[in-house]
Amino acid sequence: MRLIGMMDSPYVRRLAVSLRLLDLPFTHEPLSVFRDFEAFARVNPVVKAPTLVTDEGVVLMDSTLILEYVERLVAPGLRLAPEDLGAYAQAQKVIGLALAAAEKAVQIVYERMLRPEAIRHQPWIDRVQGQMAQALALLEAEIGPQGAWLFGERPLQADITTAVVWRFVREMLPEAPPEADTPKLTALSARAEALPAFRACPFS
Repeated sequence: MRLIGMMDSPYVRRLAVSLRLLDLPFTHEPLSVFRDFEAFARVNPVVKAPTLVTDEGVVLMDSTLILEYVERLVAPGLRLAPEDLGAYAQAQKVIGLALAAAEKAVQIVYERMLRPEAIRHQPWIDRVQGQMAQALALLEAEIGPQGAWLFGERPLQADITTAVVWRFVREMLPEAPPEADTPKLTALSARAEALPAFRACPFS
């Protein structure tokens, strides 16, 4: 399989880490949707990261949809979702909050990177920042005692996505909540970033 996209994208990185934790071999092609637009378009004309090209040559996009596919490649006991239905619903809630925070953070980054300062709409930026802050506060409340993963003895998708998104927010946004206000998110991120699968897919 071929994974296309940069590790500074939380969507690309959550997929790369997941593939490693699932022990699924892949090659990584770090193409940027900005700097490498034409090269990326030759793989996927939509130029959406992440893009995954399956061993059969099928081009997939959207990290959540790709993860649904790759989970079918491994035995049920190795998948990154809880098997209990109630725990699964709670895990989906956590992932939804993390992805909401990621979406708002990416919007803020793109606003600053791509839109001239003179035509930025501050009320909209304030609203998006507020939405991100709410998602992160709710994530902090969802995390249990330090030293434990969210839904078992090993990191699952809720842990992966939460840790990846938190790292992205901390790296990219100066207005990220301070670590003192987010001790559980900070601790979960540190545990995750110490794993070989995370170290093999460093934020860049």
